[in-house]
Amino acid sequence: APVSLPSHPDVAVWRAPTEADIDAIHAVAVAADTVDHPTWTTPREEIADTFDLPHIDHARDSLVALDASGTIIAFGSSFLHPARAGALTAHLGGAVHPQWRRRGIGTVLLRWQRARGLEQLAQAAAEIEAAETDAAVATSAAADEPAASDEANPTTPTPRTADLKLYGEESQPDQQRLAERAGFTAERWFTSMERDMSAPLPTPPAPEGITIVAYTHERDDDARLARNDAFRDHWGSLPSQPESWAKFVGGPFFRADLSRLALDAEGAIVGFCLASVNEDDWQTLGATNSYIDLIGVVRAHRRRGVAPFVIAATLAAIGEAGLERAVLDVDTASPTGANSLYEGLGFVATERSVALVTRI
Repeated sequence: APVSLPSHPDVAVWRAPTEADIDAIHAVAVAADTVDHPTWTTPREEIADTFDLPHIDHARDSLVALDASGTIIAFGSSFLHPARAGALTAHLGGAVHPQWRRRGIGTVLLRWQRARGLEQLAQAAAEIEAAETDAAVATSAAADEPAASDEANPTTPTPRTADLKLYGEESQPDQQRLAERAGFTAERWFTSMERDMSAPLPTPPAPEGITIVAYTHERDDDARLARNDAFRDHWGSLPSQPESWAKFVGGPFFRADLSRLALDAEGAIVGFCLASVNEDDWQTLGATNSYIDLIGVVRAHRRRGVAPFVIAATLAAIGEAGLERAVLDVDTASPTGANSLYEGLGFVATERSVALVTRI
């Protein structure tokens, strides 16, 4: 059925957001951050970037709630990841201003987000099925055989899953209860970890044939492909697309001077440790810091010591920059045993978030 707008007595208007609403949406996000995860703040740029990405249509994929004075008090979205290989995933995100919580606004907003996500998944699945049917017909025609009786070259659809995902903070059990009431199940936990940069830096041995270089932008797409290879077997990970990758490495927070690449003897990227700096987080965390966004090793080079080698190089750069902390997040059930690796490099666990999923 078509997705209808929510209804709530405290909301005067529900409508799609425009670029003119970015600051108002960000204000709600910051107010929610102060309660939900006070050590970091959602950057305005993160919200603004969504209005530039080609796979996001805010007119259909997002909603804002306004009170009687016309002030935005909540926002929510369902963004379907553009990858179509292996999985279809719609990511649900948003927040209700803390002053307007415990009134049921989040409940009706999440109900709309879930319905929109299901609509996106259904549309994408239909498009994939139509494309596979067309491809099968074209293959049969090229072989001069009827598609219905093409037993010699059968077309097998690529196995896929479809799901809706959202994230909440473990310190905010109300978020998890709200999601569970909407049919979501907690599946995975992610731990934030911090390292005091005044502690001695690790000096892991250099793997044979591996060299470390600073990140340079002529390797942007090589790094994206290495990231996709490294995260192929990570829970919930989908291939990074050129447009979103360009937003990341070309954004105001990414720090090429702190990021490091591990190269093999032929110069191919086999490992990476990519870092950013958002000075707005310095006040909330209480220390100057760099956030390590991505750490990975392509699968063919795992278990050779590449990961600690490239991470140590980035930590050295963070220390040389005079920053007091290094921060990262890790999947507690990572297939690479990342938790133990980071602990061995001096990181200490702080907060946890939870991924909640509806599998279709």
